[in-house]
This record gives sequence, structure tokens and C-alpha cells, in this order.
Amino acid sequence: MISMITRQRLITVIVALVTLFALLAPSRAEASHFFKVKRELTVMSQNLYLGADLTPAVTATTPEEFVAALNGIFAEFAATDYVTRSGAIADEILAAGPDLIGLQEVAIWTVTAGGSPVARVDFLEILQAQLAGRGLTYSVVAVSDNADIGPVPLGDGTEVRFQDRDVILKNDATEQLEIKDSASGRYTAQQVLATPVGPLSFDRGWALVDGVFKGRRFRFVNTHLETETFPDVQEKQAAEFLAGPARKHGLVMAVGDFNSAADGTTTATYKMLTRWRFRDVWRRNRHDPGLTCCQNSTLSNETSELITRIDLVLVKGFAWARSAQVVGDEPFQAIAPLWPSDHAGVVAVIRIF
Repeated sequence: MISMITRQRLITVIVALVTLFALLAPSRAEASHFFKVKRELTVMSQNLYLGADLTPAVTATTPEEFVAALNGIFAEFAATDYVTRSGAIADEILAAGPDLIGLQEVAIWTVTAGGSPVARVDFLEILQAQLAGRGLTYSVVAVSDNADIGPVPLGDGTEVRFQDRDVILKNDATEQLEIKDSASGRYTAQQVLATPVGPLSFDRGWALVDGVFKGRRFRFVNTHLETETFPDVQEKQAAEFLAGPARKHGLVMAVGDFNSAADGTTTATYKMLTRWRFRDVWRRNRHDPGLTCCQNSTLSNETSELITRIDLVLVKGFAWARSAQVVGDEPFQAIAPLWPSDHAGVVAVIRIF
């Protein structure tokens, strides 16, 4: 039996709690305002495609084979014509109107002769110029500097240098979207390839921003994991991703080329990402495979060769996907390059509570 003293103390505690909740609880008007505020962010993930298949170089066994492969790679890069492709990607961005974009394979190709630059193709500068030509302004808010390979001789007195980045862009026209902080890093686990000119690695990493949208804090992370050819390295990078940049209380949106088939046919990474931490926004499209990879290396295939879904938009926290769509999965012109990239992009509208 509860004693009289205990009962009185219990009543006192309950009264105190009721009073406290009454003081802290929002008014009916405030509560109504909370639920009426529409917080929707459109986010996008797009692998720009570095422009050529690097396999012949990394599988070469002699310096002569390596130089020959590199010349072939550079010719393929010229043929895939990033300047034209970037216009098609800018058109996709114009149509979708994303507030935040995660870009992968944001390359810089530099050709030098006698130590002086003779040609430089910066994917980021070109895309921003294409966007500006369409009346859009997207600011760079985070960058992960990844591979930096070269200069490597092409055999004709010139040298080529390849640099790779992951980039986050913010739409300057989006109201009440503020970036408070940014960070980037590289994974400890990396695949190092032995080549005739020494070890090479893509030095894969991540970039993130912490921001506020209409009073709600969020984190937006962009990454590009190792390919499925090296599953152990990729899965270690995924574990680092979950334990590092993706580990934050509250709303986290993660985009990128995760190189792990969503149907589970390649590596365990997709399951690692979605089993406990993240929700895949594409699940709202249950009967659509959402294929994003990959067209051939010359982008000349007339029939789409997208066969897997490895480009993802993931969320955790108080948010859900109102819509999700694949973009860039149709030819944009009648001659090669036919496709904006070897990857399709993914655009999602995220409702934030």
C-alpha cells in the first residue's frame, strides 16, 4: 500500500510536471506554425565521368605500354568532349533546380610542355560557366581533393596530370539555406595499384557541409567509394564513412557514387549503409529499378547500358523523400558523346520535419 506521505509526494511531483509541461509546450498557434512550415530540399548526386577508361594504364606491364595506354586515354578523353557534356548536365540542373548537389569525378586534366601548361580542362570551372549561362549561380561549399596523378610523359615532349575531386555545390537562389561549416577528408583504406611508373591510388574521400534550412539543422555528405573490383577496400571505406562523416545526431543526407549495387549482387556496402543507419530514398519507387551505371567509356552506345544502381541519395533523421528520379539516362544529342556522363544522376525532394 502506498503511504499517505508517499501519495502526497507523488501528487506534488505530478503537479510540478504538469506545470512544467504547460510552460514549455508551444501554444496552439506555435504548434500550427511548426507543422505548416514547408521544408523541402531538392538534392542531387551526379558523377561527371572523368572522360576515359583508365584501365589500360593501370594494367600496363611496361613503361612503353603505359605511355601507349596514356595516349589512348587522352584521345578518349578528348572524344568524350566534356565541354559539350557539361552543357547537358547544366540543363539537367536547370530542370531539376537542386538546392544542394554532390558531384563526383570533378576532374582537372592539365597538359604541359617544358614545364609550362599548354592546355587545362577544369570540370568544375566549365560546369559553373555553363550554369551561369543559364542564369544559375551555384557556389562551391566543400571539396575533397582525391587523386593527383602525374605529370606523366605522353612521349612527344608533353606531359599530362590528372586530378580528381568530389564537390558540393549550393544553389545561391535558395532562400533560408545557410551553410555553417564544412569539412573533407580521405579514407584510411585505399587501393594502391602497381604500375610501371610507380604506385597509383585514387585516394578516395568525402566532403560535407553542416547547415540550416528554415530553422532546421542538417548535414549533407558527398562521397565516392572504391569500385566493386576491390570489395574489401570499398567495404572498409564504407565503415569509415559510417563511423566518421555520416555519424551525427539529427538529419543527415548522404549522396554519392557508392559503387555497390543496391540489389546486393556486388559488395556488402549497400547493406551496411541501409541496414541500420540510412534509408534509401529510391525505395519509394518500388517498381522502378533506377539504374545509374554505366554507359560505355566512349559514350557512343546508342542503346543504354545502365545495368546497376550504385548512385544513391540516403537520409536518416526526421525526413522522408517526397520524390526521387533518375536524370541523364536519355541521349542528349544524335552524335557521340550521346550521354551526359557514363552515370545517370539522381534527384530527390526531401521533406524535413
